[in-house]
Amino acid sequence: MDTTILIVDDEPNIVELNRMYLEGAGYRVLAARTGQEALARFHSDHPDLLVLDLMLPGADGWTVCREVRRESQTPIIMLTARTEDIDRILGLELGADDYVTKPYNPRELVARVRAVLRRTNPPAEASITSPLHLGNLMLDPARRTASVGEKEITLRSKEFDLLHHLMENAGIVLTRERLLSQVWGYDFAGETRTVDVHVAALRRELRVSDVSLETVWGVGYKLVGPPSPSAGAR
Repeated sequence: MDTTILIVDDEPNIVELNRMYLEGAGYRVLAARTGQEALARFHSDHPDLLVLDLMLPGADGWTVCREVRRESQTPIIMLTARTEDIDRILGLELGADDYVTKPYNPRELVARVRAVLRRTNPPAEASITSPLHLGNLMLDPARRTASVGEKEITLRSKEFDLLHHLMENAGIVLTRERLLSQVWGYDFAGETRTVDVHVAALRRELRVSDVSLETVWGVGYKLVGPPSPSAGAR
């Protein structure tokens, strides 16, 4: 069965442009022009991914995202002319998987759709690794859970993937470009701000742990565990 993309936008020219490129990439494309129509089509057609504009007549994109997330983990890419960081952060915190600002190259949208679908629908034969430990932080890839001590912490899908990659490379400085490529699957430089937004969210969740997510200015980030009990001893 073809992978189905639901485009939610009230601008017909944008819908048709996106439809042309996505259908050219082999996807089945549906469209909705209002928030209410989007939710109706979501329930009736069960799309594999939503490309969701924020500024819609009736129920806006925030509302649609919130309603979808109440019952489903269907991937959502927000597509909007709003460029303020607070909008990007709110969209990601509501559960959006990615955030693309207008104007944009339609080929970039196709690349992001592929990356999000690849990340949220890994091959069945993909190996599941054993739980990872760093200080009092534990991450279980099989169950997709993370905990500090005995307490589970709440991570969104992308935050989990980011933490997983950081823990696999604990103590190593990872550039934003590498994180964008390995966690988001992008093969182009550009929206490294996406990494920064997720790092900020991840730091808030890790405050209760004894690990730290450090910024290496001008380079990227590294995850560091607690100092050894013998550190500094002579």
